[in-house]
Amino acid sequence: TELRAIFDREGMIPEEVLFDDEYFQPFNLRLPERNPGSPNKFRGLNFSTLGEYKTQFDLRPIRNIVVKQNSPSDDDSSMYEVFNRLNTGGINLRPQEIRTSMYHSDFYEMLYRLNSEPEWRRLLQWLEPDLHMNDIEILLRGFAMLVEGDSYAPSMVKFLNQFSKRSAQNGDQQNRYLRDLFCSFLAACEALPDDALINRRNRRFNVALFEAVFARSCSSAFAERRQAQGTISVEEIRSLDGNEDFIAASQEGTTRTANVITRLTCARSFVTAL
Repeated sequence: TELRAIFDREGMIPEEVLFDDEYFQPFNLRLPERNPGSPNKFRGLNFSTLGEYKTQFDLRPIRNIVVKQNSPSDDDSSMYEVFNRLNTGGINLRPQEIRTSMYHSDFYEMLYRLNSEPEWRRLLQWLEPDLHMNDIEILLRGFAMLVEGDSYAPSMVKFLNQFSKRSAQNGDQQNRYLRDLFCSFLAACEALPDDALINRRNRRFNVALFEAVFARSCSSAFAERRQAQGTISVEEIRSLDGNEDFIAASQEGTTRTANVITRLTCARSFVTAL
């Protein structure tokens, strides 16, 4: 996560960071001797000490296989499935990591910046950004429910993929508006206790509660193309979180259409639109 922040700030990973052992494990080539007493000329070297061979190394080709979906042009589910099936061995990517690779855009850059907001980190109760981008997925779910929640259809993976693809077409003005809207939501949350969106049963961040509260509280502001105004009441959040229908829709089959719509409907009954 620190490297991602450096890359976002610098547009690259500077050489002094690449060679910093605080970030990367020291790497020097360990190669066998061709003949006893005749060490390999590359033994003990690393990229910075390759000398005259560095240019040859830089010019070596890297083979790539490009997989492209031509049809249907409006549905990337097949590409996602291919990516997912190729994603074997080593450390498997999570759905949001695959999604980020497939749909990277200025919209996602905006999500990365929002993910570092101190008030957002406080509500999440996660000190640092998540290595596997679970916090980015939570932000994505919030925006997806605000913009397209009423037309939700499972699966959640497909819903978020399609929303990511459409959001990649956002212009700068739309991304700035969504950023400012979320910041106004964070401002409305400043008086909330640290555990306002934490599941009281398992002490984890309650994604279902967050997306319902965010979608409802910002619904009027989004419809009127303005920022959220006022403050969010912790009493309203507690009432929603304690509602039997909301609890039932948040425990089993959470991504079923009926349960997603139930949670959004319950939020309209308990949370004030700002």
